[in-house]
Amino acid sequence: MTLRFLTAGESHGPELVATVEGVPAGFNIDVAAINADLARRQKGYGRGGRMLIEKDEVRPVSGIRFGKSLGSPITFIIENRDFKNWVKKMSADPADRGAAEVVTRARPGHADLAGVLKYNLEDIRDVLERASARETTARVAIGGLAKQILSPFGIDVLGYVASIGATEAKTHPELSIAELRRITEASQVRVADPDAESKIIAEIDACKKTGDTLGGIVEVVATGLPVGLGSHVQWDRKLDGRLAFALLSLQAAKGVELGLGFTAGRIRGSELHDEIGYDAAHHRFTRHSNNSGGTEGGMSTGEPLRVRVAFKPLSTLMRPLRSVDIKTKAEAVGAIERSDVCAIPAAAVIAESVVAFELAAAFLEKFGGDSLAEITRNFKGFLEQVHNY
Repeated sequence: MTLRFLTAGESHGPELVATVEGVPAGFNIDVAAINADLARRQKGYGRGGRMLIEKDEVRPVSGIRFGKSLGSPITFIIENRDFKNWVKKMSADPADRGAAEVVTRARPGHADLAGVLKYNLEDIRDVLERASARETTARVAIGGLAKQILSPFGIDVLGYVASIGATEAKTHPELSIAELRRITEASQVRVADPDAESKIIAEIDACKKTGDTLGGIVEVVATGLPVGLGSHVQWDRKLDGRLAFALLSLQAAKGVELGLGFTAGRIRGSELHDEIGYDAAHHRFTRHSNNSGGTEGGMSTGEPLRVRVAFKPLSTLMRPLRSVDIKTKAEAVGAIERSDVCAIPAAAVIAESVVAFELAAAFLEKFGGDSLAEITRNFKGFLEQVHNY
């Protein structure tokens, strides 16, 4: 069965819903660990007032019994605590329509204008509620579940910040994923560079004073991957393509690169390609570098996966940009919704979750079965096959 998910819910609606189908039976599901990831998503210097209201936690309603997956769809519900302030304004009852103020000033950079034109709507709120990055709360819950599918097989996934605004954080290439996790989780902006952290915080403060916002770039690394996840045989089975698709589906994501990424287009092949070696003592092929970022031909190479995603600055500005009122067609400024100055530290957790899900999906396609025990047998058999090649 294919691992897949659906999310539902509006930003200020009563709750968010995440349904995951295709999780085999027998996996240990730690709800507290999923909630810890949701708490990570809410942290970070530059977040707005919404994070002071919400305390995101999942409530499992299907697919888990006594801490183990059943093989049936797993559903989580996440309450929106702020809904109590929006009961009438987000009501499903047509009698409450008059309680809502219609939003007619589209924000440049958001889904507002394209959405109302596409769906023939008169109130931008009918678009912005679902287009909001609040939806990523459900995706982090799903990613937390995906990491628990990968963990028994020694696969670890971590997202952290590579840069915010014009400030690039230096990350020592020899840091283990455990050390990188310890350092970046202790940082207010999820970087492994104290000097960069100070500069980033100062830039966030400056943007807050001027009513502006900041974007940035996050990196996700995954270790312990076996060779051969994904496939070269069809376009939609290529692992790197699936990762790029998933990451670009995130709100505000504008660019993805694996390994050296766009730098690969500016250097020669002799500088780029990862030369191959063989470790006879351990009966395995090796690479002398990892410029490819852990994929070749749409498949994992067995080296650490490294993928970066660029997020644009948030669309809601406290000093709004020029726009047009969609009802009167008169010149106006974009509407102001409660927002963050910078959400890039949270974006690192979100990107981590998205990558974890795609890796779990590819892993189950390769080693799939109906139970953890069956998958483990398949996995061990493949490792033995590669070892004896």
